Amino acid sequence: MKKIKVFVLADNPLAPSGVATQTRYMIEGLLQTGKYQFVCFGGAIRHPNYDPIKTDQYGDDWVIYPVDGYGNQEQVRTLLQQQKPDIMWIMTDPRFWPWLWEIENEVRSVVPLVYYHVWDNHPAPKFNKVFYESNDLIATISKLTDDIVREVSPDVDRLRIPHTTNTNIMKKLSDDDIKEFRRNNKLAYKKNGEEKFIFFWNNRNARRKQSGTLAWWFSEFLDRVGRDNACLIMHTEPKDPNGQDLEAIMVERNMTDGELLLSVAKVSIPELALLYNVADCTVNIADAEGFGLGTLESLACETPIIVTMTGGLQEQVTDGEGNWFGVGIEPSSKAVIGSQDVPYIYEDRINKEDFLDALEKIYNMPKEEREEMGRQGRKHVLDNYGLNQYIRMWDETLTKVHEEQGSWSTRVHTKSWEMKEIA
Repeated sequence: MKKIKVFVLADNPLAPSGVATQTRYMIEGLLQTGKYQFVCFGGAIRHPNYDPIKTDQYGDDWVIYPVDGYGNQEQVRTLLQQQKPDIMWIMTDPRFWPWLWEIENEVRSVVPLVYYHVWDNHPAPKFNKVFYESNDLIATISKLTDDIVREVSPDVDRLRIPHTTNTNIMKKLSDDDIKEFRRNNKLAYKKNGEEKFIFFWNNRNARRKQSGTLAWWFSEFLDRVGRDNACLIMHTEPKDPNGQDLEAIMVERNMTDGELLLSVAKVSIPELALLYNVADCTVNIADAEGFGLGTLESLACETPIIVTMTGGLQEQVTDGEGNWFGVGIEPSSKAVIGSQDVPYIYEDRINKEDFLDALEKIYNMPKEEREEMGRQGRKHVLDNYGLNQYIRMWDETLTKVHEEQGSWSTRVHTKSWEMKEIA
């Protein structure tokens, strides 16, 4: 049987970003079915060279072509003509490829477009309507994103496919493994040798992620509970140009003696799982978060979470039926921000006192209660965000698109356009 060939336009799937991780999960899972081939643009990273990349395990069934940014029109046209894929699958915010939507009719004349859409908050972005309607199907990552697409473009086919994580790696580890990791890294001990309570933050150091606010406010939490009793580990780039200077905040707030620890090395997925296990609680207070992969990974490791009740985070911290897997902080205000590309979007802002109360609630919670919360959190992940479910949904979706929409000589439901010749 001829394999379905999928052209993927996203972050390089071998990179560590959230977009890359979800793309890789999808590709690796579908390759194991034996039904698919993938050709990818490896975007959004710097490349040592531009030679095609193949994996040892999958060979010609998975080829990555390094590109600058996310590629361009000419590169898309060339790959379409050379590879003759059956489906084009794209993921991230639509503003990253306005040039793609400009040739939508040209592309869709030969292959259907499937868009795995990431969007963070209301108000409904009506300025995205032209992007949404350029697709044969939009898959959405959360209830919020699904509602937004329905409101903006109700006639576009859509399907909710939440993000996932590898629960075979992201899982509860043994107490011995955790203690050994602490000892080897001299991690988070009080001056008397007892273990500190550890809060963990794993995110990009970007403005909307509230990295600086988190660090600044955490120093006030330490004043409440004792500066030697807890610490915050931030796994990020401390001097990212899109964020705050976290090292400067450490100095200003007197957190240079183990109160705030910066984890800057790139780590493997198993090493990241260890960090979640070492932590007593993971925090994400982003102003807007379409999903929030780090908190999902934390729950898979049975570590409770503290989150802003925004986007996909609110679907993780509670099941909506009275069961909570951490503490959700309701926004106290909304601010409208934007840019030339995104004219308006809400920031869901929490206040300091609610944040400090949430930290204190988890900190003072009996260990047994916190551990049970973590166990229920993992069950929530397995029930609603399982990797097998994720792969099954993508398999069913892409198979259906291929059968119903066709490609090239079998393409249906679109006008016939002539591909532009490449000199």
